[in-house]
Amino acid sequence: MKQLSGIDAAFLGMETATQFGHVSSVVFVDPTAGGTGNVYRDLRAAFEERLHLLGVYRRKLAEVPLGLDHPYWVDDPDLDLNYHLREIGLPRPGNERQLAEQVARITARPLDRSRPLWEWYVISGLEDGQVAILTKIHHATIDGVSGVELLQILFDTEAGGRDLERPAEQLRPARPPTPPELLARTMFVYATRPRKALQLQIRLLRTAATLSRNPAFRGAVGAMVPGLRRLARVGGEAGEERLELPNRVAPRTPFNRAVTPHRRFAYKTLRLSHAQTVKRALGVTVNDVVMAICGAALRRYLLDRDTLPPESLVAMVPVSVRTGGEGELGSNRVTGMLCALHTDVADPVARLRAIHESMASAKELQRAVPADILSDITQFAPPALVARAARLSSGVRLADRLNPPFNLTISNVPGPRQPLYLAGTPMTHFYPVSVVADGQGLNMTVQSYLDNLDFGLVSCRELVPDLWDLAGHVGDALDELVEAAAQL
Repeated sequence: MKQLSGIDAAFLGMETATQFGHVSSVVFVDPTAGGTGNVYRDLRAAFEERLHLLGVYRRKLAEVPLGLDHPYWVDDPDLDLNYHLREIGLPRPGNERQLAEQVARITARPLDRSRPLWEWYVISGLEDGQVAILTKIHHATIDGVSGVELLQILFDTEAGGRDLERPAEQLRPARPPTPPELLARTMFVYATRPRKALQLQIRLLRTAATLSRNPAFRGAVGAMVPGLRRLARVGGEAGEERLELPNRVAPRTPFNRAVTPHRRFAYKTLRLSHAQTVKRALGVTVNDVVMAICGAALRRYLLDRDTLPPESLVAMVPVSVRTGGEGELGSNRVTGMLCALHTDVADPVARLRAIHESMASAKELQRAVPADILSDITQFAPPALVARAARLSSGVRLADRLNPPFNLTISNVPGPRQPLYLAGTPMTHFYPVSVVADGQGLNMTVQSYLDNLDFGLVSCRELVPDLWDLAGHVGDALDELVEAAAQL
């Protein structure tokens, strides 16, 4: 039994009738290039064979009575693979638009919280003979990096498979706790909370002093908390390092409104090698190139509809803070940073250089804040209060009344660079299907695999009805940068 962290629980608390906390991906495999030809049977066999390595898929929630504390993960004694693994077929012709529509409909349904929070769908009938596997799992369970690692447990790096470590004994689910036992645990947690809250306040003061431009405030913090004078960099010496804090407010766009429960999905593949060509020519990172592609696509999309704001759009960029020593996959180790997309800049090269500078500043600010401070803050939010606040915000459509803190989420998740196989069937693509929320009705997430940059675009169905147009601009944006790089 393990308690959810504050961040994990926040993905549960955010759920309302219109916004959901699960994340998905669409994995393509090609039965015409190898394997048994029966993808569903092979996937089912992989789960059965490796379930002892997949604790994330064997657990379900145990809620603390009255929502007084974060829930716990407990073993599900009645795990039913027939419920979680499903098979469907597309009608002819089985094109990409039909697949995307099916994915949008499935991801627009919440997961059943009385069961382990995941579902996988094998979708056949595609016109090119490939088979799509839609994974759907709650964000309270995994983040992007751990999602990739879990996939690599089920899939192999060789077409012939691999030798697996066998469990020493048959899996036996532990007895789930009773409500009184959960309440007793909660009372113990509450008894230790004041000390932890004081420790958090000290850390917050240290961080605020590090970021502050006010020498008086930095000096006061250094005096209040012994040992903080060095961390707060008290003084006003010439050349003293100061971080530039973000001072921009995100402008409104058509997709910065309250979302409905309906979704759209579109996808696009670009060549990683082409992005690396731009990277080398301009002295930036691949992630900068991805941000510039998204910024250029958004600029063209909004210009075509006469809705481009004069100010730059702002993206929230998730950042993994995994160290490799966590010892488990089923948790979120992620923070975020804000980056200007410079959609107010017409020249693609100038826009990319400006994004590179914005990303560098955002990274400096992100490094100055302790990686686990967000997790510590969320530990003190009672789940019942978080859920009520989310429902209240959604009910009064608060996102329609205020400017958003950022316009959308853009995430670039590094994936496997070696080919993966399911029982000898090669995997060809790995498209992410992320989440949208009130105020941010569009998400652009990228998953790298082999020489692919697989873009998965998700939106509220009503706020971005023509999502495939935006996906088309993604390809045009990279072509534009490659052409510009060749002329330097």
